[in-house]
Amino acid sequence: MNYKPKDFLVWGELPVRDMEQAIAFYSTVTGATLELAQDAPNPMAVFNPTDPATGVALHLHPGKPAEKGQGPTLHLAAEGALEDVMKRVEDAGGKVVSEPIQIPAGRFFYATDPDGNSVGFFEGT
Repeated sequence: MNYKPKDFLVWGELPVRDMEQAIAFYSTVTGATLELAQDAPNPMAVFNPTDPATGVALHLHPGKPAEKGQGPTLHLAAEGALEDVMKRVEDAGGKVVSEPIQIPAGRFFYATDPDGNSVGFFEGT
């Protein structure tokens, strides 16, 4: 099969120390349903639904997150207004680390999850 996704990012994997806590955090903040898959080399929580046509997905896996300022930042869509997402981040045990930032495509803010992973949450226009 010679499949070429339309986006450069095919999938992302975020290392987490506590899978149950991470599933609860990302479910609460994004509104996504995460399913724990056992058919991979390691257990991983898979964000669903994903669209195979875009080739973009995200997984959580057991591991050690990068030190602060050392790892990548993944930007995620989340349900609702950006200010509501900011509140859910704090309520679910994460930390909001910036005010909303306006860009031509919409707005986003930076946050860290309970494991210290750097994430951004995006609201399109």
